[in-house]
Amino acid sequence: MGTVFDVSGNTAYAPEGAYNIFAGKDASRALALSSLKAEDCRPEWEDLADKEKQVLNDWFTFFSKRYNIVGKVRR
Repeated sequence: MGTVFDVSGNTAYAPEGAYNIFAGKDASRALALSSLKAEDCRPEWEDLADKEKQVLNDWFTFFSKRYNIVGKVRR
């Protein structure tokens, strides 16, 4: 189950923002890979190496400290 964070107050996720590629979708794989490629913005991350899974966990911690959780996504 994924976590939905409210990043609406951060202009970096707005249409012209540097991280708009992540807005409105599960970008777990892209975050784990430190990628801004549209094709990497997808929920599948289970096949990644442990190092990349740790990067994803670090991102979760980062978002958890800065943004409110507004929902959960079930697959």
